Amino acid sequence: MRYRTIGTDPTTRREVSVLSLGAMLFGTATDEATAYAILDRYVEAGGTFVDTSDNYAFWENGGQGGESEELLGRWRRSHGVGDEIVFATKLGARPLAPGTSFLDNPEGLSAKVIRESAERSRERLGVDRIDLLYAHLEDKTVPLRETVEGFAELVAEGTVGLLGASNHRAWRVERARGIAAAAGLPGYEVLQYHRSYLPPRVDLPNALDRDGDVGWVGPDLASYLRAEPQLTLVAYSPLLRGAYAKPERLGDAYALPGTPARLAALRAVATETGATVNQVVLAWLLGGDVPAIPLVGFSSVAQLDEALAAVDLELTAGQRATLDGAH
Repeated sequence: MRYRTIGTDPTTRREVSVLSLGAMLFGTATDEATAYAILDRYVEAGGTFVDTSDNYAFWENGGQGGESEELLGRWRRSHGVGDEIVFATKLGARPLAPGTSFLDNPEGLSAKVIRESAERSRERLGVDRIDLLYAHLEDKTVPLRETVEGFAELVAEGTVGLLGASNHRAWRVERARGIAAAAGLPGYEVLQYHRSYLPPRVDLPNALDRDGDVGWVGPDLASYLRAEPQLTLVAYSPLLRGAYAKPERLGDAYALPGTPARLAALRAVATETGATVNQVVLAWLLGGDVPAIPLVGFSSVAQLDEALAAVDLELTAGQRATLDGAH
């Protein structure tokens, strides 16, 4: 395993493994025994960065979520896990009532919600401090200053370490960080977004944003990350839910002119390296000009083992040129 540091403040920054384990379906679609086996293997391999959210996975049973955090809390206690494992969670997108969702009834990002939701997450996880806490979705009904100050209060109290944002427009991330900097408060340092080798079409309106997909690392966010190298990118769903191995799973968003050429380049590099296409995608992310920490969820230990092998896969400059030059 390899490691990198996230955060800049000596009191809150952490060293984490370069592969993050997604626990979204733990406790719902992924049963406890399987989840424990995946967690145990991940830690055995040197993994130290586990990701969840307070709303995971409400859509699996029509509830409000919390099952993933609860399972991780049970695993922590049963294994005597301390602060050697960094736990990241998110708030803001938990439905306020069963049968609703973050589209029509989200908890949001008010100062009151931030405090109360973070406290519930700490209880479910069984931790005194959340190592990394994200604002999961934008909340345009609450002033950014209130959200910034709400998160900063928890950091000052020691119940939260690092702060992050997910699925926000780049300009809103920068505005929030500017508010924090001007007030001498901690701001977002870790950005969790969707990034993978195949780019989708992101301009179509959707239920979250009339201007298109807000979760994808587009040109604005990529440029922002290059200009602010102290920020960390965590890339969720990098393997497109198995679609690289089974391209028939690709949806309409990937029906773009450049998709066949990029898939062909990916297969060529996989053949040249002796790696799987999934491993090449992860290696591409890990060593990119905007290096990312891939965040991957697994339903079996075998899937995890495949991803772990990608950590040691070093792509040559020529192989990267082949991948990046395909259009």
